[in-house]
Formats: sequence, structure tokens, C-alpha cells
Amino acid sequence: MSRPMGAVKLVMGPIEWGLLMLLAAIWGGSYFFSKVAVGELPPLTVVLGRVALAALALNLVVLLSGRRLPADPGLWRALLIMGILNNVIPFSLIFWGQTQIASGLASILNATTPLFTVLVAHVATSDEKLTPQRLLGVLIGLAGVAVMIGPGALAGGGGETLAMLAVVGAALAYGISAIWARRFRGLPPMVIAAGQLSMSALVMLPLTFLVDRPWTLPMPGAGVIWAVIALALLSTAVAYLIFFAVLGWAGATNVSLVTLLIPPNAVLLGALFLGERIGPRDLFGLACIALGLAAIDGRPLRWLGSRLRPRPALAEG
Repeated sequence: MSRPMGAVKLVMGPIEWGLLMLLAAIWGGSYFFSKVAVGELPPLTVVLGRVALAALALNLVVLLSGRRLPADPGLWRALLIMGILNNVIPFSLIFWGQTQIASGLASILNATTPLFTVLVAHVATSDEKLTPQRLLGVLIGLAGVAVMIGPGALAGGGGETLAMLAVVGAALAYGISAIWARRFRGLPPMVIAAGQLSMSALVMLPLTFLVDRPWTLPMPGAGVIWAVIALALLSTAVAYLIFFAVLGWAGATNVSLVTLLIPPNAVLLGALFLGERIGPRDLFGLACIALGLAAIDGRPLRWLGSRLRPRPALAEG
């Protein structure tokens, strides 16, 4: 990740796509880990464990790398807002949602993030305006999400419906946070990640103590403890280093595409380890999502168009 943060391409190249695929695999695993964790711990306690351990790890990385966290109070206020939008709100909503719905379904609903990001970017930025091709791609991807959800999920009852709406609310928060994060260009990704997670932990600590009273909870099993550790170190600390790097290189709309790549990983892990079903409808939905990604990126369609376009006839003579 040696490319400077200021060199924004707003186009996905091989490096960006590779990092995005890696990030999707890591965050796909986060739905599995969180589903395991909320089986024994309240959602807010899991959120606190995730952000606090990740903040400690990343602050240690910053210290060992010789970098320093910013001293500007205004920047810390911006990091506080980033932490609320990117951690506190979405983690809490998704983890609560996963107490009611499957991990694969939660990841699928979270794939609505690119639509919110595109719309917010169109209003709030000057260089990521909405184009018909980009909107079409997102809508195709969301059509795939709708196919995977299916009408049966919507008829699941009040609890499931509220849980699904909570995850969609998390996607909205992610979409807004991706635009808010643009102001941190020029800062090293690990400094941004450490700062926003530190502020998230400060917010979650009193909230969790007030609501969950974690000292009264029974001791969780070893599997749950390891799931929280994996959430913190792999799905948060490592993932955010990748996320902020790609955000700085390729822009908010492009990095939000990761949410369309997460469901295949989350659905597969849910099917293998949690007994969650994957069927033909899910595979068809994933195909729609892949088509939507191609439309948003644009280059596969341009390549296909260049192959289908008639070539000019050679002049005789």
C-alpha cells in the first residue's frame, strides 16, 4: 500500500480490485464471527469488544511505526463523527439484526450501501457525480440482492422485518461515512483507522456499561471469545487499513462496492458452519450482483463494446 493517499484515481485498477476482493473476504467473515458472538453476548458488548481491541491494536501499530496521532481538536471531532457513522451505528444495528436473522441475509441487506453512497456522493461531492451507467449498475446489483432475499423473508414477521430494516439503516450509515471519510485524505490509513476506532470505543464504553451491564453477564465460551478477537483484529484493524487505503486511491463510490462482494463470502461461511441454506436463487442473485459490479466499473462493458463494434473497412488502393 505504498501509493500516496492523495493520488485519487476514481477508477478501479488491478491493485484496487485485488484489495477490494481481500477486504470482501475479511468482512464476509465478520458476519460469521459476529453471529457466533451474539449467540452468547449482547450486541453492544460485542461492539465494545470489537472497537476497543481493534483500537488498542492499531494504536500500538501507529506507535511502533513511528507515526503520531493528530493533535488538532478539529480533526478529532471529525474522527468522532466518523467513528459514530462507521462503527457505533452500523455495528450496533447489524449485530442486533443478527440476533433475529441469518448472517448471510444480513450481509446481503448491507449490500445496499453502494446505492446510498452514490446518492450521497452526488449531493455532497463535486467529483463523484451520479451517472446513468453507475446508477444502472447499482440498481442491477440491488436487484440481485432482492432476488436473494426473496418474498419469503419479507413475510417473516415483525421481529425479522425490524432486524432487516436495522441492517439497511446500517448500510445508510456506511454510505454517509464513506463520503465523510474523504476529508481524511493525506493522513496515513492506520492513523485514520486508529483515531476513529479510539473515538468509537470512548462512545461505546459508557453506552455498553449503561445498557448491558457487562460485569453481570455469564462468562462466554472460548469460541465466542475467539470470535470477538477475530472481529477486532482481522475484521476491523486489518480491514480498516485496507479500506482507507482503497478509499484514498479510488473514491467513496468505488470502495463501497465491497458490500456487493461480501455476500458470497458471508453466505458460504453461513452455509458451511452455521447451517444457513444457499440455493439456486442465491446463485442467480450473485450473478446479478456481478453484472452490476461490471456496469459500475464500466471497463468490462467498454471492452465488450469494443469487440462488438464494427471495424472500419480498409481503404482500397
